[in-house]
Amino acid sequence: MSDPVRATIYLDPTLHRALRLKAADLHCSMSDVVNRALRESLIEDAEDLEVAESRIAEPEISYEALLKDLRKHGKL
Repeated sequence: MSDPVRATIYLDPTLHRALRLKAADLHCSMSDVVNRALRESLIEDAEDLEVAESRIAEPEISYEALLKDLRKHGKL
């Protein structure tokens, strides 16, 4: 890992308490907990974007057509 960068964030007091407790429970720093959570969130966003990109060529269907198709196949 490269040298950490200092940042100032403002947390809701309840979130700050929960963060302190979680860090203590995990035996790590609050920064570690925040870094892990942020990393996981960004990975999830990247995965969502990949899926959206892979589906961009799919044909569009109106809501009404979707309902009609679901009824036709006994799913609604």
